[in-house]
Amino acid sequence: MIIKSSTALRNDYGTISELAHTEAEPIYITKNGEGDLVVMSIEAFEQREEALKLRAKLDAADDARRAGAKTYTLNESRKRLEELYTNG
Repeated sequence: MIIKSSTALRNDYGTISELAHTEAEPIYITKNGEGDLVVMSIEAFEQREEALKLRAKLDAADDARRAGAKTYTLNESRKRLEELYTNG
């Protein structure tokens, strides 16, 4: 976990920006010794967002499976895809 003060952000933005890009993780900014903000590079933020979207899809699929939705083996899935792309 990276923690920096708001003074460091204000006085040395370049170093904080470089740290955010090289570490690719959130940087916690404190104000008067208390947590205030979290900053991160756009690239790290977008990767995190994609991971969260994927996790939500996997959770939804798992919920559907547990609720009794039809599931397929790997071989059944492969056959269905081959039929789709061969006949479709």
